[in-house]
Amino acid sequence: MFATIAYDLSHLTSAMVLLTGFVVLYQRRVLGVFRALAAQSIAVAVTAAWQAYTQEAPHLYLTAAIAFLLKGVAAPVALNWIVRRLDIHRTVETAFGVSGTMLAGVGLVALSTLLVLPVTASSAALTRETLAIALSVVLLGLLMMITRRNAITQVVGFMSLENGLVLAAVGVKGMPLVVEMTIAFSLLVAFILFGMFFFRIRERFDTLDLQSIESFRGERR
Repeated sequence: MFATIAYDLSHLTSAMVLLTGFVVLYQRRVLGVFRALAAQSIAVAVTAAWQAYTQEAPHLYLTAAIAFLLKGVAAPVALNWIVRRLDIHRTVETAFGVSGTMLAGVGLVALSTLLVLPVTASSAALTRETLAIALSVVLLGLLMMITRRNAITQVVGFMSLENGLVLAAVGVKGMPLVVEMTIAFSLLVAFILFGMFFFRIRERFDTLDLQSIESFRGERR
């Protein structure tokens, strides 16, 4: 009975991470994107905490705490501060439109399922399905980075991609703590570097819109 409940709840928490990935893609305003990222990160934290309990792996509680504090709270607050500090345009501009992006996201989820399930046929059912969902989240993060024209929303795509990597790490039983710690440290370093680049780009071009930057010619006078 408990095994069935644990299996169903593991599916539910992983599905919430995937669902919030689509919510991130759907958002039309920057602040909505940040809130959706926070919701996805909290879903990752809940997933990690539940896996810590079912796998009897206490180190995953640390992973859950890092996901909640760093990406569920600190990162959205910091990104929101950057938006206000740089007075960035609050509307999200997409390359293909929201509807086209969502359809592409559905296609990527189907592709992930077709790729992962046959390759992991010898693994446990929960591991196979979690890895398929995790790859879907990673690809949705890449799609976010490709289809958004604003540099700061591309950072959100990068962080969503990283959430997929964490989901894959916590879904595989016996994964060492160093994997989660390495991912979290890499995210922290990347976030600091992105923040520095934001200020330098805004100072140099007076915008973070990639389309405007690509069309820039010569020095401003």
